Amino acid sequence: MSAAAPSPRRDTRGIVDPAELLARVRFRRHTPAPELRPYLEHYWLIDWELTEPYVTQVVPHPSVNVVFQRYGPLEGPPEAAGASAEVSGVGLGVFTQKLAGLGRVCGIQFRPGGFRPFAPAWPVSAWTGRRVPLAEVFPAAPREDTVLSPDGDHARVAALDAFLLAHGPAPDPAAEQAMELVDLIRTDRELRRVARLAAASGLSVRSLQRLFAGHVGVGPKWVILRYRIHEVLERAESAGAPDWSRLADELGYSDQAHLVRDFTATIGVPPTAYARAVSVP
Repeated sequence: MSAAAPSPRRDTRGIVDPAELLARVRFRRHTPAPELRPYLEHYWLIDWELTEPYVTQVVPHPSVNVVFQRYGPLEGPPEAAGASAEVSGVGLGVFTQKLAGLGRVCGIQFRPGGFRPFAPAWPVSAWTGRRVPLAEVFPAAPREDTVLSPDGDHARVAALDAFLLAHGPAPDPAAEQAMELVDLIRTDRELRRVARLAAASGLSVRSLQRLFAGHVGVGPKWVILRYRIHEVLERAESAGAPDWSRLADELGYSDQAHLVRDFTATIGVPPTAYARAVSVP
């Protein structure tokens, strides 16, 4: 199994206007147990206590998440506060969530390709674009309050570890290959075409697409595009106006107009308008 990062990543890639979100919630990332690290990006914990509602948006990574959530008081029975747990497949569009009053979320973000070893009976594409109750995928899943009720992060992380370790991971060489190829897309900015990824993997384009459907949940072309959008988001949020034409060239777009079309279709506004709205002084 390829080595995992020693600590959770610190970037805010994918979060739309992260400064606004982080000013309103307590957001933390934690490292899972050593046996789980090859398959997971991190655990993510959020708590909030808001006087006014706030709507947050995220451009999802090509990752499956398991989410324990509670929207309401943290005392009393979970059902009284709308507690739930779900498997959230790769999101194809912008994820929007309204936060209000009190709430808590404990999430597991799997590495792209890392979920299948815990639920080997189904291709990961079965969950793409869907949010399904956790018990449909893991019948022996813990009660929501097992994860959500502890006050300390350490206890919540321990509960998440215990849940995952009880369900695998099952050995899966194809999952390892899928994770390595997605990492290659994420880190190699020269890798802009599916044919080149197929050549690097030693697979035909069709075999590569089957691998991604079964273990990532979306196709390699989609993953390449999604990481491009994340890059544009991050550049737009940095100080100073990006050189959009140069960025389009760096990311492998045929021209600036193509970048603008993709960004606008995903986020809902052109990148220049987004950059003005979230500009760092």
